[in-house]
Amino acid sequence: MTTSDSASSTSSAAGPAGPRPEGPDEQDLEQHFDATIARDQRIEPRDWMPDGYRRTLIRQIAQHAHSEIIGMQPEGEWIMKAPSLRRKAILFAKVQDEAGHGLYLYSAAETLGADRADLTQRLIEGRQKYSSIFNYPTLSFADVGVIGWFVDGAAICNQVPLCRSSYGPYARAMVRICKEESFHQRQGYELLMTMMRGTDAQREMVQDAVDRWWWPSLMMFGPPDDASPNSAQSMAWKIKRHSNDELRQRFVDMTVPQAEKLGVTLPDPELRWNAERGHHDFGTPDWSELQRVISGDGPCNAQRMERRRTAHEEGAWVREAASAYAAKQAKQSERARKGAAA
Repeated sequence: MTTSDSASSTSSAAGPAGPRPEGPDEQDLEQHFDATIARDQRIEPRDWMPDGYRRTLIRQIAQHAHSEIIGMQPEGEWIMKAPSLRRKAILFAKVQDEAGHGLYLYSAAETLGADRADLTQRLIEGRQKYSSIFNYPTLSFADVGVIGWFVDGAAICNQVPLCRSSYGPYARAMVRICKEESFHQRQGYELLMTMMRGTDAQREMVQDAVDRWWWPSLMMFGPPDDASPNSAQSMAWKIKRHSNDELRQRFVDMTVPQAEKLGVTLPDPELRWNAERGHHDFGTPDWSELQRVISGDGPCNAQRMERRRTAHEEGAWVREAASAYAAKQAKQSERARKGAAA
């Protein structure tokens, strides 16, 4: 259920970025907003919302969209180097999916009054961030499988609850994204299972990739709850449904039995089942490393941003051509409309 009908009298007639409506004062509007959140109903683009809610959503959705677009790079490097036509096709399809995810999310941000070109410029200039995980190199083809297993697995833990986000366009975009991420996770695990049934060298390659990607994958969920400045308010607004630490625990509990089935060792000497808690205990990631990577000092930060910047500049003619074509079509439609009216 959405708030489209129940909140129609308090919606802004000017759209997401329009002025406050005349009539109900801001206190009444905020009370209605809070009641809508409390009832677990959704906020839609034309509904009134606090400025902080809008800003938080734009920040989170933009970071998510940027991550999908930058996330094409680590695996994209292996499309031409994949060992078979089947593996090339699988990888190409996955990278294409990630581009689509970015477009869904940029569209969701636009319903909040954000401008896609501005968001892209903010990314290129380093004024908006993306997931830290995509600043690590893919050193072997096993990394492709581990990204599918770990990174997309972590994304599933994080993003499935977002299908119930309080903001309607974001929640609806996440439904399809999560279905595709689930497929990506299974594809990565299947690749690793195939390699583990291969040669000793292939098995060593998989274990090496697991060793390198485990801790960065745990960092994907963000800093611990007591050091996460935005989580509490996002959860109060039901933009997100679980804290960083809750999601990290869910990922660990999900991944341990998968690792046992695969036959690899997760590189954490503190990892063990805690019967009293009903969860696995695990070690503490190096949060200073997370801060370094987020701040731009990761292994591939400069490389990722330079490639994104170059692609944006080289694609300028495509955007200009598309805009010119759209303007031409609009003029033709207007002439046809006036001709029909005459």
